[in-house]
Amino acid sequence: MKNNIRLFLIAAICIINVNLASAQKWINLFNGKDLAGWHILPGGNWQVEKGVIVGTSTADEKKHGMLLTDSIFGDFEVEISYKAVKGNSGLYFRAEKVQDDVGVYGFQAEIDPEKDAGGLYETGGRTWVVKPTPEQVKTWYKSNQWNTMKVRAVGRDITVWVNGKETAKLTNDPGRTAGRIGLQLHGGMDMEIYFRQVRIRSLE
Repeated sequence: MKNNIRLFLIAAICIINVNLASAQKWINLFNGKDLAGWHILPGGNWQVEKGVIVGTSTADEKKHGMLLTDSIFGDFEVEISYKAVKGNSGLYFRAEKVQDDVGVYGFQAEIDPEKDAGGLYETGGRTWVVKPTPEQVKTWYKSNQWNTMKVRAVGRDITVWVNGKETAKLTNDPGRTAGRIGLQLHGGMDMEIYFRQVRIRSLE
């Protein structure tokens, strides 16, 4: 009997470890070649050039161009490498498509070449949830260079990092708990933004 119990416990531990390992595996959402696994909402232009996602738009385009994952995610870590040259962009997560010019409702980790980088904005909800000061942004953001951004969303807890520094944190937040990952081209302004890595790992 003791041997049977021991074998059962060992098997249970192995199953848990396998599940944890699976949950921690990074998956590339961008394959470096094309936009397979994504779909485009009207507004601006998205294309792949030399292994980089390039987003551009002009000031006369009123719609927020969106590049959205086909898949929906709940609990996860998502990490991107980006360079913002012109205009306001964002890493959307737990996003839902809507029929208006903004394209989606959901959380946005802020991307901007001059200000607010790493803040949290809720489109279709509370607007700014965490807005960093210009002095704070200077401590983590590298202007006109490649930057990394990571978002961890587990249940109702959300954390954002830029270049390894924590920039926003929500605990027991009432916002949405699942949705798509998205990259934004803000309407009404000249836009130029580059993404060379977009990857995710499930934490469910």
